[in-house]
Amino acid sequence: MVRSVLAIGLDLGTTGARAVLTDGLGQTLAVHESSYGLLTPRPGWAEQAPEDWERAAFEALGTVAAHADDPADICAIGLTGQMHGLVLLDQRLRPLRRAIIWCDLRTMDQRRFLEQRVGAAKFIEHTGNLPLEGFQAPKLEWIREHEPELFDRIAHVLLPKDFIRLRLTNELWTDVTDASGTGYFDPRTREWSKPMIDSLEIDHRWLPRVCESTAIAGRLTQSAGDRLGLPAGIPIAGGAGDQPAGGVAARIVNDGDTVITIGTSGVVFVATNAYAASNDGTVQAGAHAIPKTWQLMGVTQAAGLSLRWLRDTFSPATSYLELVEEAQSVPAGSRGLLWLPYLQGERTPYLDANARAALVGLTAAHNRADVVRAVLEGVAFSLCDALEAIQKTGASTCSFKLAGGGARSSLWCRVIASVLDASVMVEPEGRGPAFGAALLGSVAAGEFDSVLQACEEMKIPADVVDPNTSWVQVMATTLSRYRDLYPALLATNREAAASQIDA
Repeated sequence: MVRSVLAIGLDLGTTGARAVLTDGLGQTLAVHESSYGLLTPRPGWAEQAPEDWERAAFEALGTVAAHADDPADICAIGLTGQMHGLVLLDQRLRPLRRAIIWCDLRTMDQRRFLEQRVGAAKFIEHTGNLPLEGFQAPKLEWIREHEPELFDRIAHVLLPKDFIRLRLTNELWTDVTDASGTGYFDPRTREWSKPMIDSLEIDHRWLPRVCESTAIAGRLTQSAGDRLGLPAGIPIAGGAGDQPAGGVAARIVNDGDTVITIGTSGVVFVATNAYAASNDGTVQAGAHAIPKTWQLMGVTQAAGLSLRWLRDTFSPATSYLELVEEAQSVPAGSRGLLWLPYLQGERTPYLDANARAALVGLTAAHNRADVVRAVLEGVAFSLCDALEAIQKTGASTCSFKLAGGGARSSLWCRVIASVLDASVMVEPEGRGPAFGAALLGSVAAGEFDSVLQACEEMKIPADVVDPNTSWVQVMATTLSRYRDLYPALLATNREAAASQIDA
């Protein structure tokens, strides 16, 4: 079936806004990125100005829209972006302060306070998650404690991408996937959780309406259309957080479909037909971008970051390509070297901010290539741990796909396939969250009956990487040794973390 319909997807990322113009066959016709800064007024803090998001988003959207032969052919705009950020507005819909974004760490005390006051079990029962530092709930508690006068002026609470929606439509909405990362949304019912809102003493009037990712959540206003060179009335899809939108782009739509994304962090994202959550909060649970579907997510904090740290610290003049090519000659098991990739603590399966990285087994006989191979294997092991934590919830996992910058390395893909002892499909470049948002927009506009249909019609061939049969047993043995390291180093790492705080 030939489709001439066009859609735009916008990804409001941590470093910039990325817009794509796609057609109904899954081809990307135009891409534009516009950057903005990250403000760190104190160590561990991370803030951005919503006005900077607006400038970058409108620039990116307008640039790709200009590539359409006829703006009337654009059926919808889909939104995605960084999750968990806290955007506070006054009664006139103006930002009260800079947004506190997902990677801000100032709320450790507030997180512990909320867990003690409300109870970890209650959080998991009603939200599927613990109130992680990045979530909105502990951030609101921090504002209550440290900026009480501003807290009293709050009229609306939004997530980052939904601030752009407000500027496009003049409406206050969020979607079920983004709401799942706030700390007061129940993904099981796909509604705000009244028990949690009451326990957290949040005014329910602050919160936007919630819709499915494939629903229409506002239409382009005349003033926004004039800024973009587009006609008023174009539907704006509910959209999704960046990980669920990336899952849609990777066709993670059926029960057990799994995508492993190797970016700065590493993410294992699984679609499920039935709601599930972990008992200890180490696996993030939420609604998926497909109606009546849910998702489970495991995170390792330093995937691509491990390789970047190694290069920047010890060999900044060497390209990533050169480093990985050197590692091709190293046998499986890295000549006994083990890399524990906890450069920024660890989320899954330990939820331990005091975890520390370690290179174990080093001798004078080892060289740079051995260390690089150990880093690739260590990250693969941590991703395997995240996958197994998801499987412990009872979820099935199958049809493995690899995405992100790390998936551009054929060696890394082969290592992961061998650790999993399963074939993996490597997603084509360019099919990230913005593409997924555009696809959701096409469904919202009625151009496709469902996300599943859209994914089938937009499917393009993917490379398949099989396990190296001679590596599989070596990887299994090395993984067992790797898993001994965290408990063995637990006390030492806690002492190290305490000494860093004291310093």
